[in-house]
Amino acid sequence: MTDGITSEAGTTVSASPANQSVLVVTGMSGAGRSTVGNALEDLGWYVVDNLPPQMLRPLLDLAGHSGDRLSRVAVVVDVRGGQLLSELNAPGPGGVRPQLKLLFLEANDAALVRRFEAVRRPHPMQGTGTLLDGITAERALTLAVREQSDIIIDTSELNIHQLASAINDLFSDDERPGVRVTLTSFGFKYGVPTDADMVADARFLPNPFWLPELRPLTGKDEQVRDYVLGQPGALEFVERYADALAPVLAGYQRENKSHATIAVGCTGGKHRSVAVVERLATLIAGQPGVVVSVKHRDLGRE
Repeated sequence: MTDGITSEAGTTVSASPANQSVLVVTGMSGAGRSTVGNALEDLGWYVVDNLPPQMLRPLLDLAGHSGDRLSRVAVVVDVRGGQLLSELNAPGPGGVRPQLKLLFLEANDAALVRRFEAVRRPHPMQGTGTLLDGITAERALTLAVREQSDIIIDTSELNIHQLASAINDLFSDDERPGVRVTLTSFGFKYGVPTDADMVADARFLPNPFWLPELRPLTGKDEQVRDYVLGQPGALEFVERYADALAPVLAGYQRENKSHATIAVGCTGGKHRSVAVVERLATLIAGQPGVVVSVKHRDLGRE
């Protein structure tokens, strides 16, 4: 997505500057600095938030000497301190400097007023004046930084998901998966996982616990797996659930939701849910842009 994203010269940015080792993120209050920082962190950048401008030069020097250890650093800076440009232009020791890009976030007055009113917070520069007074003062203060920025993003018409998608388009590594899925089995008697985005119930299947030869085994054992998945409706349920998840996970990628937790429960989290999760993992792992990890929360509690 490139709408609202321009270079210093006013042209649309078409290439990702992901090869830059340090990205300085600044701009107007309320324009989305925190959203950009979170999006970059999800992309694997090392993000330093709310760094005082006077600390920027030491960080740049550190990044310049660190090599691969800090290969992609994003620094979110409040430009109101007035020292940003002087710190960026200060010479580094030994002439070692990382490659640097400056990203400036802006929005029109109406959008900024609406956002501050929505959270019921004053503008940090309004003092005893109005919201518009604070925005006008900050816009004047940040003008010089805006003019020297490499990338400018106007967030006036972007919600947080669209802004995150824009950052993903500009800075993501093409080899990075679109969404990381954690499949977790659990036992309902121990409680539903609080971080689950979706929950499925495998208790409609016969419980291997009541078979003496299967009771000491788990859903990771072949005998239990074959028993659970061999029950009427079991494979149909798993396969249809995987099919139903495909458009959901594709939508997560479009909305820049990079993580999802899908939980499958049975009574104790030892047999049925474990077998179902193991099978479901093999099916979901084949979907585009999806990387799957498996967790058996309650295995070993009985």
